[in-house]
Amino acid sequence: MTTEGEPPVILWFRRDLRLADNPALERAHATGRPIVPVYIHDEGSAVRREGAASLWWLDKSLRALSARLAERGATLILRRGDSDAELRRLITETGAQTVFMNRLFEPDASRRDSDIAHDLKAEGVECRGFNGSLLCRPGAVLNGTGGPYKVFTPFLKSLRAQAEAPPHTTGPTSFGAVATLDSDTVDDWGLHPSDPDWSKGFDWTPGEAGAVEALRRFTLSALKTYSVGRDRPAEIGGSRLSPHLHWGELSPWRAWTAVEEAERAGQAPAAEADKFLAEIGWREFSAHLLHHFPTLPERAFRPEYDAFPWLDDDTGFTAWTRGLTGYPIVDAGMRQLWATGWMHNRVRMIVASFLIKDLLIDWRRGEAWFWDTLVDADLGSNSQNWQWVAGSGADASPYFRIFNPVTQGQKFDAEGRYVRRWVPELARIPNKWVHAPWTAPPEVLREARIRLGHDYPRPVVDHAEARDRALAALKAISGGARADD
Repeated sequence: MTTEGEPPVILWFRRDLRLADNPALERAHATGRPIVPVYIHDEGSAVRREGAASLWWLDKSLRALSARLAERGATLILRRGDSDAELRRLITETGAQTVFMNRLFEPDASRRDSDIAHDLKAEGVECRGFNGSLLCRPGAVLNGTGGPYKVFTPFLKSLRAQAEAPPHTTGPTSFGAVATLDSDTVDDWGLHPSDPDWSKGFDWTPGEAGAVEALRRFTLSALKTYSVGRDRPAEIGGSRLSPHLHWGELSPWRAWTAVEEAERAGQAPAAEADKFLAEIGWREFSAHLLHHFPTLPERAFRPEYDAFPWLDDDTGFTAWTRGLTGYPIVDAGMRQLWATGWMHNRVRMIVASFLIKDLLIDWRRGEAWFWDTLVDADLGSNSQNWQWVAGSGADASPYFRIFNPVTQGQKFDAEGRYVRRWVPELARIPNKWVHAPWTAPPEVLREARIRLGHDYPRPVVDHAEARDRALAALKAISGGARADD
């Protein structure tokens, strides 16, 4: 029920593009006033802009959210420009005295939001922020000395001990009547790529309904063998929930409780459920680390790695981005990324290790490429995961753990199905040589119709030599090294 004559409240959507389990929406509805939902495509702040693949997702997710709101009699107002200026314009147009939002916890976004809230409060407009994206807000999970956890296992234990699931909500059925307001259309923003449209292979269903369906499919199938499937790139063994979680089409609590319910119902072994919940915890760990250590995307968490002797190898970097390194598992992953906006979990680690340790290219270049090409690009997770592979992050894999791209392929794609799908040049080569075609006898290459250096590249670097080079570089900054393939 709305209160007659009262000004509306503004609901500022950001990365919470859902109606269910949306705390800001629930609190806005509880006021009894009409709700003005708005999304601002911010082009005027210091907050890092979304990459191209993320903008593709945003295009579809906003359309889905707009349709769901329309079903409930509400119109999603779209504005483009500086968030502060556009909010002020909307406040003037509506007479609203309260803005509800789910908080963004990345440092630049958090500072921007705090500045906006402070300035609006001075003018009599209240900004109310809630946690709609994490199990616990950053700063709530601290160690015994009151500081942030830097090791994952005790963080996860503490998180699970104190995090409490809120009740599931479906969102209001009515938003109240408001006057017609000016709004852009999603088409106005040109978020979908053109000339060329490189997204034709993006097999995703963005939006809240797509997120709920993805969660349902996961709990009924892949969850049963999650710990194994997430390492087998030829299989659909992961959850594929990461972009839905990033854009807030799905609350992490809903994913968490759905998996717990599946385990209790006997749909998945407890060990598989725990493995997935640990991955939700790792996402949480990354977000909390970014909050406490805001330079994580730009600076090594371990300062000694800032002196690492990276190479300025544009040729190697280009070969990596195009999937032309000559190492099939690496090339398959990079081509899958470009074609679908996503890459399998195990392969992400392999391609990152190859860039950092075989090519000695700065992890920040890889992070920037992933930021632009992943539909699930997330500042905390992306930065933390790249630093984890580089050995420079919190609770990171040690730098001396250097993945051998050949043995990794043989172990996790033994029949070469993943490689053959994404590197069709190698479709005819026998399994024995599919992960190292340069070792195949000439007659095998001829029969497979492969001319190395023409149909498929020779390796851009010898892995054994590259490993020795990487370990020497590590020794230069740390005084010691060891290898671990």
